Amino acid sequence: MRRLIEKGLMFGNLVAVDSPALVERYNRALERLTGKRTALQDFHIDLSGYSPEVGDELGDHLYLNPNGMNRQFILLTTEQKEAPLLNARFSTSRGILVRYIEENEEQLFSLTARDAVAGELENTIFKLSTPGQLLDLRQVTVRADTAGQAVKGAEKMQGLIHRFRSEYDAWCDDALIGEMIDLAKSTGDITRNPIRLSEKVYDQGNFWTGHFGGIYLFPKVDFPAAISVGPKEVLGRMPIAYTFDLGDRNQIAKFLDLNDLAEPVVHARGADAAAILRQKMDFILVDFAAREGIDPGAGTRAELRLIANTLAAQLPEEFHGLAAMLRWAEAGGTWPRITSDHPSYFYTLRAKAGPDRDLVNMLLAELSPLDIRQTFICHKDLFYRLYSGWSEAKKDYVATFLAAEYQMDRVGTREALFGPEPDMGDHLPDLVARVGPWGAVRAKPARKDRR
Repeated sequence: MRRLIEKGLMFGNLVAVDSPALVERYNRALERLTGKRTALQDFHIDLSGYSPEVGDELGDHLYLNPNGMNRQFILLTTEQKEAPLLNARFSTSRGILVRYIEENEEQLFSLTARDAVAGELENTIFKLSTPGQLLDLRQVTVRADTAGQAVKGAEKMQGLIHRFRSEYDAWCDDALIGEMIDLAKSTGDITRNPIRLSEKVYDQGNFWTGHFGGIYLFPKVDFPAAISVGPKEVLGRMPIAYTFDLGDRNQIAKFLDLNDLAEPVVHARGADAAAILRQKMDFILVDFAAREGIDPGAGTRAELRLIANTLAAQLPEEFHGLAAMLRWAEAGGTWPRITSDHPSYFYTLRAKAGPDRDLVNMLLAELSPLDIRQTFICHKDLFYRLYSGWSEAKKDYVATFLAAEYQMDRVGTREALFGPEPDMGDHLPDLVARVGPWGAVRAKPARKDRR
């Protein structure tokens, strides 16, 4: 992983904790959450305050994420909202944390100027026993306070102030006044500078989880389904209409179509389809060269085209399918009949705009792993696992390509590939009252009753 770290493609954009004051604040919060402290004098943290260096020191990289269920967090600065979230077990965790910081930014900015803020993304399950329990995760509650519990102290002070103003002869209650004076030493004048950090509740929605080998759960679409990365039989009976695994290509394609979640790249509004298809073909050629022990040189398009011309008959079906789609996009003619059984099918799709765009692109990355750019952008855990098994030549090509073509303009690249960022609203489409595509299912209640 050295190449990735050096080029900022792994552990990039973490926040440095490199002063005695910040380290002490971090330790106060860490001790409050876990009972542990770090002896490190400097380290780096992600969005949630997790540090790979501290994880190494403690011998526990889930020290802020016990059982992978209720993620704890430590905020030293609101700038952490720009950092990645490492070791995520739920695809919704990053979005929820970023929204929480943005919705409370003024208060958090003020609080973190004096102390660390520690909190937790709480749900009703502390340890998963069966995959079916995942569908009970419908909401996430975010609760937080400073390490010194300034928010709790401010709430107590509010109560004391109310007593002082409302109780008869409270002005001569020495015990009450003394308690208010002592508490004000930590809270300050909350009448002029109020301290508020109320809990927030967020809808879990459709999501991916790394538990049980990886599962994509879509309970809030017209035709709900769970899609398992591993064999679906391992999950047992799930409390959802349909359960598939990645081998069920026809069913997944139909699921995406009926729920209007994906579209062909060549039909996507504003997309340079030809450029996207050509780049996907280059990735496939690089992988083919690596597996066959062929030197791709610097991996330029001219060098890769030479490989394609020389070994055309041996190239994988993914390449030929994309080539047919490219010919149609550039020269017109007959629309290529690429069904969901064809290895190139999911390489030709991207998610449609909407609140589930990133989740669907993550699923498509799982179904088209040779597209290293989409895998890196949409599913970093999968990318790092695949990267560890590649040849040195492919590692060099991929690291160099991503550093030059993606890191230089991440926002622009994402928009060119996937369209504008999705609306963070909770809009859900109305339920189509008809028979399910994989057999008769009982009609569900109207969408407004399921929110």
